[in-house]
Amino acid sequence: MKHGLFITGTDTGVGKTLVTAALASLLRAEGIDVGVMKPVESGCPRQKGKLVPQDALFLREAAGSEDDLELINPCRLEAPLAPSLAAEREGVEINLGKLIECFQTLKERHDFILVEGAGGLLVPLKERYLVSDLVQLFQLPLLIVAASRLGAVNHTLLTTRCAQSLKIEIVGVILNNLEEEGDTASRSNPHLLPHLLEVPLLCVIPFIPRIHELKKEKLAGLIKERISLSVLVGGPEQSNPDPGIS
Repeated sequence: MKHGLFITGTDTGVGKTLVTAALASLLRAEGIDVGVMKPVESGCPRQKGKLVPQDALFLREAAGSEDDLELINPCRLEAPLAPSLAAEREGVEINLGKLIECFQTLKERHDFILVEGAGGLLVPLKERYLVSDLVQLFQLPLLIVAASRLGAVNHTLLTTRCAQSLKIEIVGVILNNLEEEGDTASRSNPHLLPHLLEVPLLCVIPFIPRIHELKKEKLAGLIKERISLSVLVGGPEQSNPDPGIS
């Protein structure tokens, strides 16, 4: 079995948190001790004087985790900007050593760990330090989430080829529908991408309204019904569910 996955997106707001939470819920349901991590989260609302990392909290709930929030999300920023810029504006130092330390603690504590990045693979975390550098330091295979809309083919190919140029292992790509009634582009992406990608298009996730209200069982089903768990975590092969690509 693999030690974990790093989930990145082709852009911000493409469904990384949904996919990561669904995976966490499924792994827990299958009896796998799973940890979750969102090393850096920007765009955190302030409540009672404290920044609340909503994505990290959603992941912790989906995983049924009892880990301290400071481990799961050691760096939170208020401005909805690239972390390097948000940190600069807010006078916050993104401590890379702390991110690595928290990751190692969670990795040792759990059988499998899911790490959700910030935005895309080349988002700057600190000065010239990018999310891709964090992926390489954590030494986890990459799962790429793309929004199925106009531009998805270009963004997905750019992300996969960038990762390949950096010698990062890619498990595959998941397409996520952000609108209930897709346009021609969103309907054609699942058919066009497999002919262009050098990695598997694992599944297409349908539009999910009110994501944060989904129960864990429904979250787990988003992945379980579409991807063989062995593809993601390793281990004995299972029969492949319907990926929703037809």
